[in-house]
Amino acid sequence: MGAGTALTLGGAAVGRGETPIEPLGRLDVEGAKEAVVGEDGTVFLAVTDGFAVVDVSDPSSPTLRHENRSVLADRDGGPLDGIYDVKVDGDRLVVTGPANGGSSFAASVVYDVSDPAAPERVSVHETDFFNHNCDIGDGVVALCGNDGDRNPLVTVDAETGEELGRWSVVDAEPGWAGVPFGPWQLHDVTLADGMAYLAYWDAGTWLVDVSEPSTPALVGRVRGEPVEKYTEMASDEASEATFQPPGNDHYAAPNDDGTLVCISAEAWDIEPEEEDVRPGSLYLYDVSDPSKPTELAEISAPRTTDEGYGGIWTTSHNFEIRGETLVSSWYRGGVRVYDIADPTTPILLASWRNDEETSFWTAQHATEEFFIASSRGEPESGEAADAATAALYTFPLPDAAVTDPPTNATATPTPGSPPPDATATPTQTPGSPPDATATPTDAPTPPDDSTPTDTATPGQPGFGAAATLAALGVGAWRLLHE
Repeated sequence: MGAGTALTLGGAAVGRGETPIEPLGRLDVEGAKEAVVGEDGTVFLAVTDGFAVVDVSDPSSPTLRHENRSVLADRDGGPLDGIYDVKVDGDRLVVTGPANGGSSFAASVVYDVSDPAAPERVSVHETDFFNHNCDIGDGVVALCGNDGDRNPLVTVDAETGEELGRWSVVDAEPGWAGVPFGPWQLHDVTLADGMAYLAYWDAGTWLVDVSEPSTPALVGRVRGEPVEKYTEMASDEASEATFQPPGNDHYAAPNDDGTLVCISAEAWDIEPEEEDVRPGSLYLYDVSDPSKPTELAEISAPRTTDEGYGGIWTTSHNFEIRGETLVSSWYRGGVRVYDIADPTTPILLASWRNDEETSFWTAQHATEEFFIASSRGEPESGEAADAATAALYTFPLPDAAVTDPPTNATATPTPGSPPPDATATPTQTPGSPPDATATPTDAPTPPDDSTPTDTATPGQPGFGAAATLAALGVGAWRLLHE
């Protein structure tokens, strides 16, 4: 069943002290992953084997308007599968897949959604790399070109489907080309006002000017680990580094005027005896001067009794800033709303969590009164979850002017309960970015067509099981395991 009945929910636990919120409504949508909100408030959902369009004009009763579960079925190798991400800009929607490789057919597809109930295909761009995440803005599609060689940002003309340009972290720091894939995967890209915000996992978050999409140019590096730390790293060390902090830049997006950037770090505690290792946090940076980014605060993940990769995931995932409000998703840690009027001291305004039935993928503002969040219906390969039906939820936005605003202050947990949240902590100014200018690079050699044998390798953070990266070919596969 693709979609179910909308309903109003209640009765789940909330956080300590903040304004209580509960879902306004819910719509079951099979395979739900990323959700984005269009200009008219319509929600577009990636649903693993396609995309869906949902009307949330009545947040208590979300309604399915359109569903396409046969994207590019008319193409050789189609239909497109593993669709984890969609993005919208005006009347253009981009749909990408497969998210984790394992398929011989990969592409991004742009649709005209001026009539959200009847999308019309505009262009197709086939790729020789898998497509976990993407974005679209000002007529340009941005793709994460994880080929295992240069892992570049790839810009594409939304109307024609033609490639325009490329930029890679290797252009700025060539040493990354010799590092196993995991620590420098280009996990996500966000476009805003001619800037691309690139989340390069342990290689950090990079700001690249794409106002001329054929010649992307480096503007600054917000943060990242030194490449020298990884160049002599054995494969098992690289795998461990990929799973836990420091680093793990998973998603990055700015505030409205681009002076503030939030970064999610998707990470787990894979060595429980190390008490200082926690699930990945959200980080706020002042980038008003991109050459001198300043870390302002860390927002810690909700706690749980098992913070390992095979446990209960509460690491950060996707989020959105609008005005002075940050809405965020934390897998089974639920959804949380923060007041970031003073970004050095984020205030937790509201939260909702039901870790037995939900695992939230994203949170986005819909209106000034409510936000939406998508909960996936199945766990990642390492997550021990009995996740219920995938669904789109609507939640009320709390009034920021609370009488006695709570903080993330540390408290003593009740015996047997998850540990409390840590206080958001202001931090020091990181080093300035390298003095490097991006230049477009040649397209990589197509991957080897051979497919390695599936193994029992643990799941790969960001992209699911490492075995699913087989579509990269033997060369990239070797990078993953050396």
